[in-house]
Amino acid sequence: MRACKGGIAVGGLLLGGFLGLVGCGGEEKAAADYNDADVTFAQMMIPHHEQALEMAELADGRASDAAVKDIAERIERAQEPEIRTMKGGLEDWDQPVSGHGAGHGGGHGMMSGSDMAGLKGLKGTAFDKAFAELMIEHHNGAIAMAEEEKEKGENADAKRLAEAVVKGQSGEVEELKGIVERL
Repeated sequence: MRACKGGIAVGGLLLGGFLGLVGCGGEEKAAADYNDADVTFAQMMIPHHEQALEMAELADGRASDAAVKDIAERIERAQEPEIRTMKGGLEDWDQPVSGHGAGHGGGHGMMSGSDMAGLKGLKGTAFDKAFAELMIEHHNGAIAMAEEEKEKGENADAKRLAEAVVKGQSGEVEELKGIVERL
């Protein structure tokens, strides 16, 4: 068994990601290991995750609720490695990181510039409630994209990442709803 970029050893790991299958077997096999849905998922999820990180970073110095601070930290820990994984997958597939529909527009729960500016201007409980409400919408957009990937994607690692997004962010949505109700 020959070693290849990504290696067999990481192919089964979630954050070993797209590298395991795509990096091996030559161009014909690599081409068969992903489809347009996989590419679109990664290209759209990268800026989506980047915006979630931007939102989570705003919690530092603005949030007063311990649960909001905790969820913001978990978002940063989960989504930074996922961004790296998706960028690596696109690179292995010889696809651009930004593609069709990957801009910071509306849709899929992306926050508008005014939403982000409004969030930046808040502190304390007002920030906590707005953050939770906006992150619910943002996460629901990510869940919708991940569900579409699970249905239409071909790459096993991309589909596993989509499943992890659905599972992790669905749980966070429930937590965020509890925060909104409590505040």
